Amino acid sequence: MATDPDDLELSDSEAAALHDLQLGIEYVYRAYGSLLEFHHQLGHAMDRMSDAEDDLRDAGHEEWANELRDEHLPAGAISDQWTFELVEEFSTEFLEEVDAFESNVRDELADGIDHVTERRQKQRLRDRAKRED
Repeated sequence: MATDPDDLELSDSEAAALHDLQLGIEYVYRAYGSLLEFHHQLGHAMDRMSDAEDDLRDAGHEEWANELRDEHLPAGAISDQWTFELVEEFSTEFLEEVDAFESNVRDELADGIDHVTERRQKQRLRDRAKRED
C-alpha cells in the first residue's frame, strides 16, 4: 500500500470520483445519524403518548384512551414499519452495500487510502509553509 497520496497514479477524473464517493459516504453516515435521531425522538414521543393514555383513562376518557392504545400506539411510523425496522433496513440494505462499494473502489484506485484529495491538500499547504520567501 502506498503511504504518500502523491505517489498514487490517479487521473484527475479518478481523483475527483474518489473525492465525491468519500463525501457521499460521509453524507450517507450523516443521514444514518439523522435516521437514528428520528428513531430515538419518535420513541420518546410514543412513551409520552403512552403516558397520555394512562392520564386519559384516569380522567375518565376511556374511548380516547382505547383509541390511543388500539390505533395510534401500535401503528408503524411509515407503511406500518416501526422506526427500528427502518434503521435496520437502511443499515443492512443500503449503508453496508454503498460503504462496501466505496471501499472497493478506493482499494482498487488508491490502495485503500481515504481522503486522497484532503491528504494532498494538506501536504501542499505544509510544503508551501516550509518554503522560504
